[in-house]
Amino acid sequence: MEQEKELQVGFVGNPNCGKTTLFNAYTGARLKVANWPGVTVEKKEGALKYHKHQFKLVDLPGIYSLTSYTMEEKLTRQFILDSDVDVIVDVADASALERNLYLTLQLIELGKPVVLALNMMDIVQERGMEIDLHRLPEMLGIPCIPVSARKRAGLQILIHTVAHHKEKRQAILEHQHPEREVPSHHRHNHHEEFAMVYDDVIEDKIDELTERMKTAGFKSSNYRWHALKLLEQDEEIVAKVGLDLSDIIDRSYETDIINEKYDFIEEIIEECLVNKQTKAAMTDRVDKLLTHRYFGLPMFLVIMAAVFFLTFFIGDWLKGYFEDFLGWFSGAVQKGFAAAKVNATVTSLIVDGIISGVGGILTFLPNIFILFLALAFLEDSGYMSRVAYVMDGLMGKLGLSGRAFIPMVLGFGCSVPAVMASRALEDPADRRRTIFVTPFMSCSAKLPVYVLFSQMFFGKSAMIAAFSMYLLGMATGIATAFVMSRIERRAKKDTGNPLLIELPEYKVPNARTIAIYVWEKVKDYLTKAGTTIFIASILVWFILNFGTKGLVTEMSESFGAIIGRAIAPILSTAGIGLWQIALALISGLAAKEVVVSSISVLFGIGNASSSAGMTELAAVLAEFGFTALNAYALMVFVLLYTPCVATIAVIRRELKSVKWTVATVFYQLFIAWLMATLVYQVGRLFF
Repeated sequence: MEQEKELQVGFVGNPNCGKTTLFNAYTGARLKVANWPGVTVEKKEGALKYHKHQFKLVDLPGIYSLTSYTMEEKLTRQFILDSDVDVIVDVADASALERNLYLTLQLIELGKPVVLALNMMDIVQERGMEIDLHRLPEMLGIPCIPVSARKRAGLQILIHTVAHHKEKRQAILEHQHPEREVPSHHRHNHHEEFAMVYDDVIEDKIDELTERMKTAGFKSSNYRWHALKLLEQDEEIVAKVGLDLSDIIDRSYETDIINEKYDFIEEIIEECLVNKQTKAAMTDRVDKLLTHRYFGLPMFLVIMAAVFFLTFFIGDWLKGYFEDFLGWFSGAVQKGFAAAKVNATVTSLIVDGIISGVGGILTFLPNIFILFLALAFLEDSGYMSRVAYVMDGLMGKLGLSGRAFIPMVLGFGCSVPAVMASRALEDPADRRRTIFVTPFMSCSAKLPVYVLFSQMFFGKSAMIAAFSMYLLGMATGIATAFVMSRIERRAKKDTGNPLLIELPEYKVPNARTIAIYVWEKVKDYLTKAGTTIFIASILVWFILNFGTKGLVTEMSESFGAIIGRAIAPILSTAGIGLWQIALALISGLAAKEVVVSSISVLFGIGNASSSAGMTELAAVLAEFGFTALNAYALMVFVLLYTPCVATIAVIRRELKSVKWTVATVFYQLFIAWLMATLVYQVGRLFF
């Protein structure tokens, strides 16, 4: 049988509709899947073979419309219009059909083959609702296929429909508009041609604009869509057409077009959705507490405190086994090398440098695993978008859009995707402020530092000390945004943007989605341990064992000591003026986890994260007068100082400005020094 040409299929849908989960189900791609907006900010591609058909599947950013305000809307619209996409799969949350159909109508008007994938049909059934799958295609003029991406149901029939809908066919549209049963004066019956038909005023203007474009020689495969965009005064299309149409377009008709679309959507819902109010959603009841005006924020803090309790309580229990294994492995390697009479320098490099550095980081893997597992449950359950909603009022007063809280919360995981998620903000100034403050959020790479020093110096209060870092990071970021917004408003009035965010239904987290999310994070952590931290450990060992005279026996004569002593006086005001700590902080620019492995090597501790290692390290630090106050100041500095080089690179790419990137780096370095100094100097007055 002859192989058909590859079909390019674009997956489009609202945020939280399950689009990326559906894409993963087909391609097996391990992409980030989260139940809140701002995750997929770039198109992802995957391949699929179904019988004789070859598919190139493209997962596009979640959007609410093709109006082209935000970067996601622009990217998706540009892809659909400019690429050779054969079929558009519009993934809609069937449990929130009314909200999702607006994008559907816009996609249909583009004139390309569209298949509507009615996802989350299991939730529809749980609510006691039903969708008339015979009437809905009659009203929309496109195939409507029920699926459940989470349960992997309906996938075969959906891809089969896509394969056979690559050619746009004349749809059989059956509309019933009793209030509009008047003779049409148009030369053709719009209701037989188009799913979405407007009133005569707009339809007349569409016809006039179509004739004007054809007469002027403007070439288009879809004059109706271009005419609608001209009526909406879409800047891109107005510039593209380049005609003086002031005699036809006397004002913007965007609001009229939007209202008529929603009138049609109401008609669809009335005819196609049965038992809509039969079963009250559990979501509404839970949201009365979690999104309450006064209780919402305290509930968020309680939930995050519980997350960190689990991170420490369960994570530390598992960490003990890792520590025992690392101690045994390090001892076995050292004995083996001794028996083989391996050179002492090589033994030191492998045991004290690589194993101590990389192994020390790996012992924190249980804490990292528990943290990401908890965050994955919160994201996939639908709670995280509520956090942005709860914070909207406070964020607006402090100079940031409510949307900015989405990348800020993402920053608890990793600053790189968090900075990229700022693309969801349509205002450039708002994006710049968000990127500026997002690295202040405490990413997972900083957790090993908190765990090590809080357990060494704060005992039973270790969890509170670590949790305070997350609160301090958020407070510093928001305060910075507030100052920036006030400065910018002096030069330009900034009205801000209200938060328009979908609050998805609460659902039982999907085990496969959770597994993909956690595995991706753990894999990144392990990859970093095997590459960045591995190289950094070797580099730290080298600069500590070599100096101006070559190989040295005293670490105080090494290159590392020279570098550390040059920087230590600046840090002394913050109580962290030891050259070893100064050098460890420099190594943390590669990755914040390296701070722990560097300290382990710098102070000659075999495994600083083990109980014995912590006791030994605490005793060594005590000889320098290093107390709990010094430890807390160090944690504050690590929280706030310059992010890793990967984050700096992403900031440069997103801001497209070397000046702003450099300003971000040095501002964070200054704030870290200032806050750590305040903590230490004020603390000395009381302790």
